[in-house]
Amino acid sequence: MTLAACGSEAGNPSASTSSAAETHTSAVETAPSPVSTTAPIASTCPTAAPNTGGTPEWTLAGATGNVAVTGSTDTAAPDVKVGAPFSVTETQVHTLVPGDGPVVADTATVSVCYMGVNGRDGNVFDSSYQRGEPVQFPLDGVVSGFKKAIAGQKIGSTVAVAMTPADGYPEGEPRAGIQKGDTLVFAIKILDATT
Repeated sequence: MTLAACGSEAGNPSASTSSAAETHTSAVETAPSPVSTTAPIASTCPTAAPNTGGTPEWTLAGATGNVAVTGSTDTAAPDVKVGAPFSVTETQVHTLVPGDGPVVADTATVSVCYMGVNGRDGNVFDSSYQRGEPVQFPLDGVVSGFKKAIAGQKIGSTVAVAMTPADGYPEGEPRAGIQKGDTLVFAIKILDATT
């Protein structure tokens, strides 16, 4: 599936995704993404199930509920467990694993692997990991919470963000199962960036 920038009504074509659902997630449905995408770079996102049983790299108690995130590895997708309903009153960004590349400018075009989870119900609504392909987009074309998560990080970093509805889809996004007021959680691996 491809993602439309927040507030954009432009019709980007959607592509179906499929994967086995975890106990805390549901199968990904075709939905718009928080970013405007262009052709992906020649790379892949790991599609293997996440490593489980370890200590999460980030846990966050929200205004309601909680979330625990373990970032992706070279061979496995990330793991996002939500104690639903999860919500935050302020967008929170956490670097799970710092990269060693250059700092990503807020006007960069980036290539990332990502998984988006709805805090209301813990369901995955979009995942480039399940498709096995990264996406490339300009940070000027994403919802503000996604940009807050990536700008200022180093290339190679794995980050997580819990974003307020205002920084995601303030009016909701029915095609993704996102309702007005939903907090969104993303696990993101920054593969590359150009200015």
